[in-house]
Amino acid sequence: MCGIAGYSGALPPEEAAPLLRRMCGAIAHRGPDGQGIHVGSGAGLAHRRLSIIDLSPDAAQPMANADGTIRIAYNGEVFNYIELRRMLEPRGHRFRTVSDTEVLLHLYEEFGPDFVCHLNGDFALVILDERNRRMVLARDRMGVRPLFHTHHRGTLYFASEVKALLQVPGVEGGIDPIALDQIFTLWAPIAPRTAFKGILELPPAHMMIIENGQARVRPYWSLTFPDERDAAIHPSEDDMAAQLRDLLEDATRIRLRADVEVGSFLSGGLDSSIVSALAARMAPAGLRSFAVTFDDAEFDESAYQQIMARALGTRHHTIDCGPDDIASIFPAVVWHMEQPVLRTAPAPLFQLSGLVREQELKVVLSGEGADEIFAGYDLFKEARIRRFCGRQPQSRIRPHLFRKIYPYLPSLQQQTPEYLAAFFGTETDAPDDPLFSHRPRFRATAGAKMFFSGDLRAELAGYDAAEELASSLPDDFARWHPLHQAQFIETRFLLPGYILSSQGDRMAMAHSVETRFPFLDHRLVEFAATIPPGMKLRGLREKHILRKATADLLPPIISERPKQPYRAPDSASFKSAAGTYVEEILSPEAVSATGLFNPLATAKLLEKSRREPLGGFRDNAAFVGILSTQLWSREFASPHAHRTCEPTV
Repeated sequence: MCGIAGYSGALPPEEAAPLLRRMCGAIAHRGPDGQGIHVGSGAGLAHRRLSIIDLSPDAAQPMANADGTIRIAYNGEVFNYIELRRMLEPRGHRFRTVSDTEVLLHLYEEFGPDFVCHLNGDFALVILDERNRRMVLARDRMGVRPLFHTHHRGTLYFASEVKALLQVPGVEGGIDPIALDQIFTLWAPIAPRTAFKGILELPPAHMMIIENGQARVRPYWSLTFPDERDAAIHPSEDDMAAQLRDLLEDATRIRLRADVEVGSFLSGGLDSSIVSALAARMAPAGLRSFAVTFDDAEFDESAYQQIMARALGTRHHTIDCGPDDIASIFPAVVWHMEQPVLRTAPAPLFQLSGLVREQELKVVLSGEGADEIFAGYDLFKEARIRRFCGRQPQSRIRPHLFRKIYPYLPSLQQQTPEYLAAFFGTETDAPDDPLFSHRPRFRATAGAKMFFSGDLRAELAGYDAAEELASSLPDDFARWHPLHQAQFIETRFLLPGYILSSQGDRMAMAHSVETRFPFLDHRLVEFAATIPPGMKLRGLREKHILRKATADLLPPIISERPKQPYRAPDSASFKSAAGTYVEEILSPEAVSATGLFNPLATAKLLEKSRREPLGGFRDNAAFVGILSTQLWSREFASPHAHRTCEPTV
């Protein structure tokens, strides 16, 4: 795991090296173990190193091939590098290190840009091929590792984080209004758009090839599902469960490859418990596990964490996260995320990664991805109930099912059937709408846009973020089963745009920690797409096939535990002294200065939050969204933005 930066274009050598050092300095947290730069003819590469595989100086980057004509700067890990090396050696390739980085160089020599199709890993990389006057940038299939780029005065600049790009003279950190609207509707911008105007991200499973001064971006992999009529063909459930178990075991095994100790997150839920259980069996020296606890029982899962830790015999470490903690670290969280958010959920994960680093670990396994590929979220069950209710819209019985899937939302339990039917759109949303599964979420989130300023509303007039998302769906989307449609939207948009970014890479790498995700092994993702919908969501039992395949690994209380979404206190976190900066940054003067929100409405929301806990998703999302946007603007868009060091309150 590392950080990369660089450029392609005409840049005087006397300017290039100092710029590359500044870009590296801005992302030093991604790689505290070393730094390297290379300035070539019309291109430059920079690298910050976090040593995990082959800790020797010989594995430093940028790394060159034998004749010095090809170089690589690389962020992440390729977990099948041992198998790739065994495939390359009979073809005449000779290696001087035991690093995965060198394997990538030889793989590129063998296959050219198509080398990415052979990789199983989480990566963002750049290949500088001076022999063929070519540069290749690529990002992993699922979007685990970030890669951003921008053109400025005829030169392409790229980096693992935007703050490195902001070291380029003339590259500014202004907000993209369309991206802000997307965040306040979809929770994240639609790639390649970012929160920064004029700065793009390379989408997951895409590569950029630069030749003869021209850059072209193309996909090298795509997530797809069988046609609905084919999905109805049911293979043996036992066979599917056995194949799933084999793939999951191998995905975990190769993600334990490292020359440093590997730990595991253990939240107490099904997914992290499965990963930890498999890892514990494969770790001869034992496994260390890590978790966040909360004082508030509404969010705390510590009892389940302890049950699982005792069952596995892990050395378990916890860190308690209270409202004061969230408030005090939130500015730093926003600085590392580099985009506004609607929830405080990234903040406890920031603390958790800090705990991992305090325990002198650099790598942890995590259970992200299982909810997306095995239909674990409540949203999937909700969509099934909404279709069920829509077939008898006059029924007063069917809407009661919504209470069953949201037992952790007390306010919902008290609502009438008529309210539930209206809130979830059982009569208004067309079943053939490609976004049917997500419409209630998008409506609830978009309610926070009532706090947008008049000027921002005017600038966004006629724009619809949800419709842009719908227009980006693949041509064969309409032929898929409704559950698969919902899974695709979660996996290709929210997962890389928010879960793996704001809650994943950014929070871990803030403390120089690499997270690895066995459930996101692309072989497992592809296999899960072929599993019939009824084996994933059986009635209202989520992740049925996954539970079946792993039942022997876990205590029944964990294996049969219903999904409890990971959440953290939102607006309530900012009432105490730890959040005193909130009054300043949400003051009418500060809000007017950014011009993005209505100062009067924001002041009323702040006053309301001080009197009583904000009820409902809309007000909490609006509060956190406005606060994070104001902090984002201070850190990146203001004339005195903190772009090279972590902010302090």
